[in-house]
Amino acid sequence: MNLGKFTTIICLLSFVVINIVMLSFAIADESQSRVGYGRGGRMSGSFKSPRSDEPIQPIPISFDYNRAKVELGKKLFFEPRLSKSGWITCNSCHNLSTGGADNLPSSIGHKWFLGPINSPTVLNSKLNLAQFWDGRAKDLKEQAGGPIANPLEMGSNHELAVSVLQSIPEYVQWFSEIYGLEEMYGGEGINIDQVTDAIAAFEETLITPNARFDLWLKDYDNAISELEKEGYDLFKEKGCIACHNGVGVGGNSYQKFGMAKPYDKDPHTLGRYNVTKKEKDKYVFKVPLLRNIELTAPYFHDASTWDLSEAVNIMAEYQLGLTLTDSEVSKIVAFLRTLTGDQPSIIFPILPPSTATTPEPNRN
Repeated sequence: MNLGKFTTIICLLSFVVINIVMLSFAIADESQSRVGYGRGGRMSGSFKSPRSDEPIQPIPISFDYNRAKVELGKKLFFEPRLSKSGWITCNSCHNLSTGGADNLPSSIGHKWFLGPINSPTVLNSKLNLAQFWDGRAKDLKEQAGGPIANPLEMGSNHELAVSVLQSIPEYVQWFSEIYGLEEMYGGEGINIDQVTDAIAAFEETLITPNARFDLWLKDYDNAISELEKEGYDLFKEKGCIACHNGVGVGGNSYQKFGMAKPYDKDPHTLGRYNVTKKEKDKYVFKVPLLRNIELTAPYFHDASTWDLSEAVNIMAEYQLGLTLTDSEVSKIVAFLRTLTGDQPSIIFPILPPSTATTPEPNRN
């Protein structure tokens, strides 16, 4: 065997050995990636991540929605002509640039009226068991119709709002394409049920996944610091987790404000009692979501504090009957800030122009 053939054989053998080794590593890596929760892996066999049993769970991402309806709902969310003055929009009180809230004690409505209660964030609002602090709307669709006809908010009424949309050919076309007006409604045109349905469809997409805490729940150990982890442990140990749990870290139950001690900062807002008229529901409110809580000051239905640390102390005092140390409060606040997720990136919609038949704005 000459030197050339020998060299060729050695090279071929080396190539085969290297490929076998690389294939072995690839199989091992694939096997590892299929077992786990997070880091791109998936649950397999009997393996279960210990964090899959945590009382808080990550926000799931879903793209299963009607894109045309969502786009129409986005236009309506930013449509000032749904208000009597032609100035107020859904985004006025639920500003998507500022955490889905307006960062005011109470929102400014028609003729500069001030609302009676703090506006909650619209972000992740689909995770609530009901809408409004008192839960009077069963879902986002029912909620969307309220502000339009509220004299202290958008100051209009459903008939006027629909007539505005009906006077604009582009809206008529979009509603017809999505809801099949002539086929489904005998050519009667747009109605408020469709308007609120489209707005709700858009609002359902306003989720904030990939918070650092969510990444930690998916087994990315370094996503939160040791201090933040201690804050989460305290959040559970002190009892905060009893109400603030689930995907939304709240929003899935009603609780009395003043469980351990009567809440004396606002004795006038009766909460769920206004809906049920049951004595036991006085001062009962929907538990707010804690997702993105650092973005949504002031806090509580009465906006009684702008400071997240003070809000934690108030909760401890009135709900749990506890006095926390400054160190404990700092750690819990550090944990709460890990709940800020990716904010929805919204391209501001270009709205169609009014026509000669569009009702004119009325500031009175």
